[in-house]
Amino acid sequence: MDKPTVYSFTVRDAAGKEHSLSEYRGKVLMIVNTATECGFTPQLEGLETLYETYRDRDFLVLGFPSNQFADQEPRKDGEIQEFCKVNYGVNFPIFQKMKVKGPEADPLFQFLSEREQNGTVSSRPRWNFHKYLIDREGRVVDFFLPFTKPEAKRVQNAIEKLLEAPDHTAENPA
Repeated sequence: MDKPTVYSFTVRDAAGKEHSLSEYRGKVLMIVNTATECGFTPQLEGLETLYETYRDRDFLVLGFPSNQFADQEPRKDGEIQEFCKVNYGVNFPIFQKMKVKGPEADPLFQFLSEREQNGTVSSRPRWNFHKYLIDREGRVVDFFLPFTKPEAKRVQNAIEKLLEAPDHTAENPA
């Protein structure tokens, strides 16, 4: 049986438009829960640097704002995008605010954080800026805790390893 992937999930952008994560098939993804009033908010700049560094090699950061940690994301969806762009130069996609933990967590984050669902990783977000690394085939392969900065060498090494791996998605379209 094939491992489950992120490609079966649909999310909404800040304007409310639905997007299937299958749009990102063949790319290495970093999925991050974000907040604009957190001590880790400056990581947005590091995430943008990762995106700019590796995007030509099919790497993409996907940001998912959440207000579940000490109410550190009070802004509305459009305001969040503007804040991230103006203050941190963010060009990677920032989606609609969602719940990322607990029984009401969005199905995507339930999948990302539960080994029973994703087959690999068991790590629920304990704070903003919990990062999940997804391979080109849509499988969860690693995670980084909020205090791990995007510019950390181990983060970059993990991304580069996935980018150098063969892309089998063209051989196995879903």
